[in-house]
Amino acid sequence: MSDTIPVIDVADFMAGSARGLEDAARGVREALTTVGFFVLTGHGVPWTRIDRAFDAAARLHALPMSRKLALRMNEHNNGYMALGHYAVWTSEVNDNDRPDLNEAFFVRRERPDDDPVYASGRRFLGPNRWPDEDDLPGFRAEILAYTGTLEALARRFLPVAARALDLRPDWFDGFFADAYYILRLSHYPPVEAETNQFGIAPHTDANFLTFLPLADVPGLQVRMPGGEWKDVPRVPGAFAVNSGDIVKRWSNGRFRSTPHRALPPVGRDRYALPFFFGPDWDATIECLPGCGGPDDPPRWPAITYGEWMTGWYDANYDHKVQERATARRH
Repeated sequence: MSDTIPVIDVADFMAGSARGLEDAARGVREALTTVGFFVLTGHGVPWTRIDRAFDAAARLHALPMSRKLALRMNEHNNGYMALGHYAVWTSEVNDNDRPDLNEAFFVRRERPDDDPVYASGRRFLGPNRWPDEDDLPGFRAEILAYTGTLEALARRFLPVAARALDLRPDWFDGFFADAYYILRLSHYPPVEAETNQFGIAPHTDANFLTFLPLADVPGLQVRMPGGEWKDVPRVPGAFAVNSGDIVKRWSNGRFRSTPHRALPPVGRDRYALPFFFGPDWDATIECLPGCGGPDDPPRWPAITYGEWMTGWYDANYDHKVQERATARRH
């Protein structure tokens, strides 16, 4: 049983080495079947790009509350989420009965105004909400540049995930043609928590893979296989990467979806930029080849990614909660 969060360097793979692909896949297989988390180095994303996104997040959260609430989450869960209203209430790893001590801003894939996906009116597939350019000059462009960079990294990583599951390198390509992703710009102020309250309470992620750049202020903790909570190691320029509920389901439990949490910071603000990467909204998730058999039949029925995420969001991040709270204040 592993008691460390591994560091995986993928520089050789990113440089195009076939051996680098297999070495990276071997490390990811070990990490995601034991701990469910690893620290990714050699990824090639310039820290200047990441740092500018952190700066954009800080500028957004520094806006007056009235301007942030004007951008509050819509029915697609795009936009601003105020502190003290939400948590992952469906968590199976803790009785989360207190709201989280963070505020956040959610961005999904940006599409042209005439995109038929928008025209469909389907929930969680609608347009983003953006502050006025006069309020936050350059914010939209900076965040879209960052999501483009992170999507490219996540897509580049799909062959590693496939080989880690003993599949051919291009196995996932068709499932991620219009990959569904979410960037969360989180702000954790240094506030005092009540009993059983956290910056973000113990939970597992709902998606395929999460990429989180490791900033200067600590806070993220992982529940290790033995049950103890461990800080994610501070590796300059690295990402923390973890597998989520949908890849656990897809792999028939072969890959873990590991509980994690964030503690409120002490003495200074903490910002986080988790990038949640998932397959196409209509992709069917069912037991992958080689992940089941006569002695290990599929543990879960087939479901589309959209069905899975819709249920999860309605149970944990219902936008109407914030609307009702705002109405009460007025």
